[in-house]
Amino acid sequence: MVGVIYYLSCGLALERYRKPAKIQAPPRHPTRSRPKNMTAPAPDRYAVVGHPISHSRSPAIHRLFAQQTGENIRYEAIDAAPANFETAVRGFAAAGGRGMNVTVPHKEAAFALAEHLGAEAERAGAVNTITFTRDGRSRGDNTDGIGLIRDLTANLGYSIGGARVLILGAGGATRGILGPILDQSPAAVVLANRTLARATALQQLFDDDRLSVCGFADLADQEPYALIINATSAGLKGEQPPFPGACVGANSLCYDLAYSLQQTPFVAWAAAQGAGRAAQGWGMLIEQAAESFFIWRQVRPDTAPILAQLRTAS
Repeated sequence: MVGVIYYLSCGLALERYRKPAKIQAPPRHPTRSRPKNMTAPAPDRYAVVGHPISHSRSPAIHRLFAQQTGENIRYEAIDAAPANFETAVRGFAAAGGRGMNVTVPHKEAAFALAEHLGAEAERAGAVNTITFTRDGRSRGDNTDGIGLIRDLTANLGYSIGGARVLILGAGGATRGILGPILDQSPAAVVLANRTLARATALQQLFDDDRLSVCGFADLADQEPYALIINATSAGLKGEQPPFPGACVGANSLCYDLAYSLQQTPFVAWAAAQGAGRAAQGWGMLIEQAAESFFIWRQVRPDTAPILAQLRTAS
């Protein structure tokens, strides 16, 4: 497969890499003029931390947000192995950093490190956004689920209310999106996973009567679902996704949390099964980043032009 496939919540990527097309910055918001001879203030520092991190699109996205809104920030990428994660976070904060995004494999470690937690982070048991407060403390939030819901409802025009939802996978990606999906009043949510015990653990954590679990093979005996979300790495290395096609119908929306410069294997598989619609996770990528930006700056970027450029580049 030509190109690179990124996994939004767990950061997986194919080894074959093609440099993405350059994205043009959207028009900036009007900013106040600065008197002549006045030195510009130093930008506030932000970063994304993960391992690996070279594939991350977060620095480019947040630079576009800053250009659009006129916010004076600098955003960088930090590669930190698990053993060095806490040192990297504390060191960045000590050097004046204002906030960090967190990606694979550190979201649960960030949850343990944060001194205060937002409601979504506490419910998910995972953090993807850290804010360093003026009193030297850290707050952890999780914007993954908010980003997914905003992409589904605002960008794709899909209503989850009353729908039968299937989530493929029961790992860290599912932790971040499950609570917000349940908040949208689906008729039922099924977690399907290769290892049933892992899905059962999430079922017990969220403790909702609408939530049930099964193995992948069990999907062969079920009716098609209205919304199918792929939260696994299945197919990213070129193998056929291991899901029975019976779960897909002509009215199904199949959504891949992965995103690629070309069609992802799951999106290709869904189309081959006759899915009515299929989408990959570019919108979620942009929307969860915009929510982090809003938490830090109290300014919400206009995601539509940036998302349009990313989709064109892909």
